[in-house]
Amino acid sequence: MFFDEDKNEKNTAAMDATDKKILNLLQANAKQNTKEIAGQIKLTISPTFERIKKLEQQGVIKAYVAILDRTKIGKSLMAHCQISLFKHSKELILNFRKEVAKLPEIIRCHHVSGNYDFLLEVVVSDMNEYQRFVVEKLSTVEGISNIQSSFVMEEIKEGFVYPL
Repeated sequence: MFFDEDKNEKNTAAMDATDKKILNLLQANAKQNTKEIAGQIKLTISPTFERIKKLEQQGVIKAYVAILDRTKIGKSLMAHCQISLFKHSKELILNFRKEVAKLPEIIRCHHVSGNYDFLLEVVVSDMNEYQRFVVEKLSTVEGISNIQSSFVMEEIKEGFVYPL
């Protein structure tokens, strides 16, 4: 479930210690119900529910998801692709963003500074699927001048919890 991402971003300073406790509990296990969370933060259910709703409405809580083991679902190859565009124009950048959003193999895309323009995280089943992805999908996106790939040999740390 994704919430409205167009809400104004709120500064974490507006959150009190109880809000941060709620967020830490949800980051550890988003399946907890309001009653379970309320018991752990020493509030009743109603104010706990209201705080969670407020955090959702403010866009602090963006979604509730299940984090999968990619190898157990057949996505054992992970690559980081550094993408350079041949020209930095608003039109090309917007088109690139729109086109990569359509590609399910790309699980993350960051517009970055430095030696390249975008950093993609791609997951596929194997090298053959990766080659098909690059040749048939990624390389067809208008404006790309260079694609460099690095393959993940081992994940040392995989984090989804933000320190509060």
